[in-house]
Amino acid sequence: MSKSARTPDVLVIGAGAAGLACARDLLTAGLDVEVVEASDGVGGRMRTDRVDGFVVDRGFQVFNTSYPQVKRRLALRGLRPVPFTPGVLVHAADRGTLRFGDPSRRPGTLPGLLTGRLAGPRDLAALGVLSARTALGPAAALKRAPERTTRTALADAGFSEAFVERFFRPFLSGVFLEDGLETSSRFFHLVWRSMLRGTLCLPAEGIGAVPLALADALPPGTVRLETPVAALTEDGAVTEDGREVAAPTVVVATGWGPAARLLPGLPVPDGRTVTTYYHVAPRPPLREPTLLVDERRRFLNTCVLSEVVAGFAPRGSALVATSVLGTDTEGRQRTVLDALAEAYHADTGGWDLLTVRTVPDALPAMAPPQPLSRTSRFGPGRHVCGDHRATGSVQGALASGARAAREILRDRR
Repeated sequence: MSKSARTPDVLVIGAGAAGLACARDLLTAGLDVEVVEASDGVGGRMRTDRVDGFVVDRGFQVFNTSYPQVKRRLALRGLRPVPFTPGVLVHAADRGTLRFGDPSRRPGTLPGLLTGRLAGPRDLAALGVLSARTALGPAAALKRAPERTTRTALADAGFSEAFVERFFRPFLSGVFLEDGLETSSRFFHLVWRSMLRGTLCLPAEGIGAVPLALADALPPGTVRLETPVAALTEDGAVTEDGREVAAPTVVVATGWGPAARLLPGLPVPDGRTVTTYYHVAPRPPLREPTLLVDERRRFLNTCVLSEVVAGFAPRGSALVATSVLGTDTEGRQRTVLDALAEAYHADTGGWDLLTVRTVPDALPAMAPPQPLSRTSRFGPGRHVCGDHRATGSVQGALASGARAAREILRDRR
């Protein structure tokens, strides 16, 4: 077994958002940090590929500009974010395609809401109260509010079952990656707040630009790629090629599956799996950058990505991303295409499948009781961080990394 010549103060295992945030804060505090990453690039689940001239994220993702950690760590202008339409389209089996817009940002969507096709007066009133309390009140109050499932919280807020089934359930299924509205109401309120206060967008180079920007803020040589860790040792860790990396403090910033392998006994959540189909169409089936959801939940959501960022597809073609719960099973693509033909009112027979991306453990299950943050401490000189230690989001991952750094610095003092 060979030993690394360098002995950093802290070894961070995993160059996803949490690990990169933790490393940055420790470096800023004056510690020597080394980050090792098993794959060939930073980002964890936030990666972007180029496939036959198309820009493809590893699973459909959006970026929210309102997250406090995002504002603290990233220069948004450098990411060149391109916004989605504020609102969604809902394909309803009995009423066609309905638009749910944000009239505070686009007043022209208000008449569509007032027609009652999507929501009646009772639901619109409940929506106004919910949104005002969530967006204008302090976030700390939302974190302390009584916790129940999202479905129970929506019923208690006065929404009709019909509106929940027509709008909230299909829309939030794509946010939570579960279609029973079983997710903690505290997490729902924080997500709803972030949507009202921020902008959903995509970086012009894909979601992978976010972790690349985080990594670029670190000194050269901090991150070592293609260095999978086999096990932790008393003195640090040993890589799969037999190299021992000594460090008095080790942070495991991987997904919760690898984290549980490196830290036996670590409690981990159940995971939500999502599959995204990327189809190439000869022309855009929808000429606007808007999410479309399905009341019957045959898919979670679909979007013409090339209408969001034109550079995601070569000129003369359109890139459509459609996500479903679970894995890619036999015959599922055909079922999805049939549903898309109905939802987009388009002939999907000429669409070509570009690629399929299945992301296991894309989000942790967050049924109540759901702590919104957990300590990073696992044992003497051992810490763990990631979105599974907080809310399953970019904000949660970054905040978890920041907490790990704070606790390491506190322990050293």
